[in-house]
Amino acid sequence: MALVKYNNNSISAVTSASSIPVGALTHIKTLTASSSGTLSFVDGSDGVVLDSTYPIYKFEFINCHPATNGANFTFNLSSDTGSNYNVVKTTTDFRAYHRENDAQAVLSYDTSQDLAQSTAFQNISESVGNNADDSTSGELSIYNPSSTTFVKHFMSRFSDCHNNPMAMDYYMAGYGNTTSAVNAIQFKFSSGNIDSGKIKLYGIKDS
Repeated sequence: MALVKYNNNSISAVTSASSIPVGALTHIKTLTASSSGTLSFVDGSDGVVLDSTYPIYKFEFINCHPATNGANFTFNLSSDTGSNYNVVKTTTDFRAYHRENDAQAVLSYDTSQDLAQSTAFQNISESVGNNADDSTSGELSIYNPSSTTFVKHFMSRFSDCHNNPMAMDYYMAGYGNTTSAVNAIQFKFSSGNIDSGKIKLYGIKDS
């Protein structure tokens, strides 16, 4: 989000509210889960914008709670407005975790979570607990999804209340290996429903 700093002179020069610059982050859509199998953002559907309007789109995830204990939170991309979520992806990820009993603290690259030219759903948070107070929260950004020249880069970071139990800091990055425009994104747990939680979509303007 853009941070605009004013001094006394600049404030006194403002003649109307419309002359104050707006931030670069624009809210587009919020989806709220309630025992939902999937949550999907499809360009042109129900107020969703996922096209050339913005060069960067950012998703914020707030307390996504799985119905099934130990499920991974995942996403996939579509280039046919949500008819299929099967874009080929190559990804990499690493995580840091610390157990509640202080028995183990680890930083590692986890080869079991990445993809190599796969159409599978990509994990963005791992083995989330389904106790009443468990959830996962984080963010995912995708860059220039409407491009018909370049692959579609994305990256995410999540804070995960793991079912083990432990705190996990989970990083993922990669690209959708397609020069077709990506116009829909779907989120789901690897098993069971999204019991509750919110996903907010923002567009980030050119500077």
